[in-house]
Amino acid sequence: MDEYDLSRPVLDVKQVMKILPHRYPFLLVDKVVHLDLEKGEIVGVKGLTMNELFFQGHFPGAPIMPGVLIIEALAQAGGILIHRKGFQKKTALLLKVEGAKFRNPVLPGDLLFLHVTSIHLSARGGKVAAKAMVNNKLAAEAQISYALADMESV
Repeated sequence: MDEYDLSRPVLDVKQVMKILPHRYPFLLVDKVVHLDLEKGEIVGVKGLTMNELFFQGHFPGAPIMPGVLIIEALAQAGGILIHRKGFQKKTALLLKVEGAKFRNPVLPGDLLFLHVTSIHLSARGGKVAAKAMVNNKLAAEAQISYALADMESV
């Protein structure tokens, strides 16, 4: 299992909400448990319960987290990394998703670990490699590109 102290996050949900503009039901990062700005790495966590809105209809009787929401959770973790890398007056807008693959289902009760590593970052945008993990099993992976926009223009 991932070796992070979940009781002592680097960023808690209140700090995450100061960075990301998302709110319920689309805030998909509960906390950040690892952040290494020199290596350009972040690990966010999303705790999933049966109370998640999407489990009610995807799929009743056999609920799984929709793949697009796993990608969105990874993109949000990447947005936090970009913010912390020095772009506090910008917001990261999803530009492109490449090579998305879904390997294992994400179920109610799972802790989804969002591993994101920077590939490229500039004042105009960036690209990250992202993996979603549950119990050290790969749930999904993709490369995600962003455009950076001024916070006031969004």
